Amino acid sequence: MSTNKSFSTETSERYSRALFEVSNENEDLDKTENNIKNFQSLLLSSPEINNFMKDPTQSISQQKIAINLIADKLDFSKNLKNFFLLLIEKKRIFFVNKIFETFLNICSRKRGEVKASLISSKELSKTDLDKISKDLSDSMGSIIKFDYKVDKDLIGGLKLQLGSFMIDTSIKNKLKKFEQAMIEN
Repeated sequence: MSTNKSFSTETSERYSRALFEVSNENEDLDKTENNIKNFQSLLLSSPEINNFMKDPTQSISQQKIAINLIADKLDFSKNLKNFFLLLIEKKRIFFVNKIFETFLNICSRKRGEVKASLISSKELSKTDLDKISKDLSDSMGSIIKFDYKVDKDLIGGLKLQLGSFMIDTSIKNKLKKFEQAMIEN
């Protein structure tokens, strides 16, 4: 781990670890994780709420009212609602996205999941994705979770990134290698 972390990274890691520990102790880790995913979906679907969260000109009382409404609508766990109110009081609410990303990563690691990026040239079926995930999980000894995307520019094939390990079977990559070899010769 790098010792040159930014203030926001250190802060988000501290807050996310604290939320994880409190949720784990109170045995509502799954509920908190689902609440966070629902909240992130809300932020993605509502630019107004996202902007409101990042707006430093909003008063603490306005932010608390908004969070209480959101918490009631999304049925937040008591711990998560209190966590939001703490972030507002400490004027750290603008770190909420980074805190939640770190929190979800901690939850994934505790379950033994490994995140991977899979990009294909054509849409893969759920069955294909499950088979690739199962085969990789069996060979790696960990549960592999994909961030899956389709990129038509690949022409054909797949790109898989697992940590620093990269497999690129795309035709685009092969053409690039041929081009490089022709330039060098």
